[in-house]
Amino acid sequence: MSTDLDNQSRILLRIYEGESTRTGDNNLLRNFEFFCIKPAPKGVPKIELPLILMKKVSAVDKATGRSNKITITNDKGRLSKKEIERIASETEKYHAERKKIAQKCKHE
Repeated sequence: MSTDLDNQSRILLRIYEGESTRTGDNNLLRNFEFFCIKPAPKGVPKIELPLILMKKVSAVDKATGRSNKITITNDKGRLSKKEIERIASETEKYHAERKKIAQKCKHE
């Protein structure tokens, strides 16, 4: 993930839940603003946003090491713990399947 504009000092990250590769097919959980990105041409900053299956989301600016994090809670009461575990399991399964397909496509 990177910036869209030159000398951008912040980026808005949108956190979704769901298994689809299309964000529009998933549920927006929360917006997460990441500040203090080192000014650089667009696309140069490297922001790492690892896939975290449960509640904690963090972002790190690879150039400066600055980080920020949030915890997403189930305050809307939409999903039970059992449903969250099922989704996490399905996400891991589908992620592995998509990885295999992507590797196959690279070699063809």
